Amino acid sequence: MRKQQQAAEEDNEINLTPMLDVVFIMLIFFIVTASFIKEAGIDVNRPDAFTAERQEDAAILIAISANDEIWIDRREVEPRGLREAIEKLHLENPRGSIVIQADENSTHEKLVAVMEAAKQVGVTNVAIASIND
Repeated sequence: MRKQQQAAEEDNEINLTPMLDVVFIMLIFFIVTASFIKEAGIDVNRPDAFTAERQEDAAILIAISANDEIWIDRREVEPRGLREAIEKLHLENPRGSIVIQADENSTHEKLVAVMEAAKQVGVTNVAIASIND
């Protein structure tokens, strides 16, 4: 009698293996298809532009704050290390472009410094973000 009861309990168990397989496959699907949003690291008040065009394949996002701090990949970069930081990211994706998110209160000096560093590295596709992007 005890063996029959034990056999009946084994028959009543739910096999979780197929469910775990489906969950695992769904997890892989969502990881592969998720689009990862790149952020420069700070929020910037970008100026208005009526002739703005959408920039695709932005590999490097650089933000310039209102107090002229330069941010790349959520970390502040000193002006003397800017070229090296851009060069490192450009080597990871040579076909990508640079998008500079300059605050409307930042100085032109910092914007030009970032553009010069990009030019020194060899990046030719540089865009400046505006509100209408």
